[in-house]
Amino acid sequence: MTEPTPNGVDQPEGFVPADRRIGEPDARQDPVERRANRDDRRSRRSNRPRMVGEVLLSEGLISEDQLSRALSDQRSSGMKLGEMLVEQGMISGVTLVQSLAKCLGVRGVQLRHGLIDPSLLPLIGNEEAERLLAIPMFRVHGVLTVAMAEPQSLPTIDRLRDLTGMEIRPVLALEANIIEYIRKYQSGDVDVNAFLTSLAESDVEVVERERVDEGPTTDLDQMVEGSPIVNLVNVALLTAVKDKASDIHIEPDKKGTRVRYRIDGTLRDLMKPPPGMHSAIVSRVKIIGKMDIAEKRMPQEGRVRIMAEGREIDLRVSSIPTLLGEKLVIRILDKQNLHVRMEDLGFREEALGTFKRVLKMPHGLVLVTGPTGSGKTTTLYSALDLLRSPETNLVTVEDPVEYQLDMVNQIQVHESIGLTFARTLRSILRQDPDIIMVGEIRDEETARVATQAALTGHGVLATLHTNDAPGAVARLVDMGVESYLLSAALNGVVAQRLARTICASCSTKYYPSERVLADAGLSHMAGRAFRKGAGCASCHDTGFHGRLGIYETMEVTPEVRRMIYREAPSHELREALRSRGQLNLREEGVRLALDLKTSLEEVLRVTHNDEDPEAANAKPKIAQTDTPDQGVAA
Repeated sequence: MTEPTPNGVDQPEGFVPADRRIGEPDARQDPVERRANRDDRRSRRSNRPRMVGEVLLSEGLISEDQLSRALSDQRSSGMKLGEMLVEQGMISGVTLVQSLAKCLGVRGVQLRHGLIDPSLLPLIGNEEAERLLAIPMFRVHGVLTVAMAEPQSLPTIDRLRDLTGMEIRPVLALEANIIEYIRKYQSGDVDVNAFLTSLAESDVEVVERERVDEGPTTDLDQMVEGSPIVNLVNVALLTAVKDKASDIHIEPDKKGTRVRYRIDGTLRDLMKPPPGMHSAIVSRVKIIGKMDIAEKRMPQEGRVRIMAEGREIDLRVSSIPTLLGEKLVIRILDKQNLHVRMEDLGFREEALGTFKRVLKMPHGLVLVTGPTGSGKTTTLYSALDLLRSPETNLVTVEDPVEYQLDMVNQIQVHESIGLTFARTLRSILRQDPDIIMVGEIRDEETARVATQAALTGHGVLATLHTNDAPGAVARLVDMGVESYLLSAALNGVVAQRLARTICASCSTKYYPSERVLADAGLSHMAGRAFRKGAGCASCHDTGFHGRLGIYETMEVTPEVRRMIYREAPSHELREALRSRGQLNLREEGVRLALDLKTSLEEVLRVTHNDEDPEAANAKPKIAQTDTPDQGVAA
């Protein structure tokens, strides 16, 4: 089929005259159709990805002359246009990243310390990271944010997803910037102090959202720019959570600020911020803890809930004035570290059987004793976990409520408004409770109310500060509880300590000195091999990783009740328990060392001996339960 042309010559269908440019509207075309074709061409042009030169030019970051000169130089050198502009000093690396990100429709980032979690690099591996030109930055709720030189590359994203098992959120970074930090972090060693001195902006934004019953929540997983003080505080929090620390200490020093955290019961240096930052750090922590930043002369307490490592963590903040300035202690309450199953706490079989037996009694008082930080609250929570059921009304009064438990009614003490332990206990007795847990018996009034509750058909669990199990009796009598009431109410006492467990990565065989064996009552075991940690990176060169409990249990038998009734001294109670084969705290700890769970030196550190060592060694109390070197490989 042919169609006529203006000169009368027939041409094939679809022929375009040479004097009309391709894409130019045909004069014979219907006006509506011509307008539609024009709009379609404009749409195609607007959807075309913008080039980096266009973006820089449109935003006035470079001139047309500079762009022309750079394009000319690029053709002769073979470099990328953006790299050429940075090399010639026309734009900065940050500007280039931002412009490239706009071209690709992704977020851009200039990598620096604090934006990257070095521990995530092994997920990909150094060689694969360099090959893919990608480095993991941080992880939030199963989504891994990765800095990539080509964030639009779907095969690279699929490969990263296969390597990590997580969803990938790509962001753009310059190739040289990525390789720089891959090589910086491939050794695994990061100088925290050097990182702090390089801070210029925050890597973490604190976002608060109010809750009806729990106060503000702070989301530490939102990585944005801000103040270096915000960055420093959040790095400290995230590092402490990651390393399973229980507390962070922020202390004023003559030379500045000292930040330490407690891991496995031992304080370790975390960082030393540059001088002059202490007041700002304190103010930042007090702000997120909803405390009065203007009040610096009186102690204060605050709390905050954060999101870190993809989970909710409660923080308790305490401030106190010192000679050099305010000191802060942040208690980290991580539910992931809470072991409520009694079998996970470290009880030996005999001690566990005794504790469960006294807990199952229909009514009476059960005490858990030990110094601050010995794990008493965790032991009480494990007892509540054993006792809670839909048929039982469990009520607790605590200061503070550290962890929330299902099927348990937990009450927070507020002494500033008169809601004390004793007053709350009296109110609880009118709530038809089956079992009451008292966070701590601190004074005579609380001790009396708890004892009376145990005598009136309730099960009462409480903590008390004493050195050992028999000492709890003398402590309550000293508080003013009559011995005849205590003898009828008390069912059992557990005294405990926390000992560090040997690091599995560097566990090695060793032979304790004669002095250590003598102090442990094991002089007859000279030449027997024990275990200890040699120290490695995973345990911060301490030789220990994690903790377990040492438990001394005292079940109140009829004989012990008679002794309590007549106010027998503590040493007579100990002798009565020993005559029944009961081990004290040190002897329980030595059993754990014989089971190769901790070292003898650690047991001696956290326990004390109530006897003369020579007398103890004259009649050994702990028999050798296995042959030397059994299960102890070098």
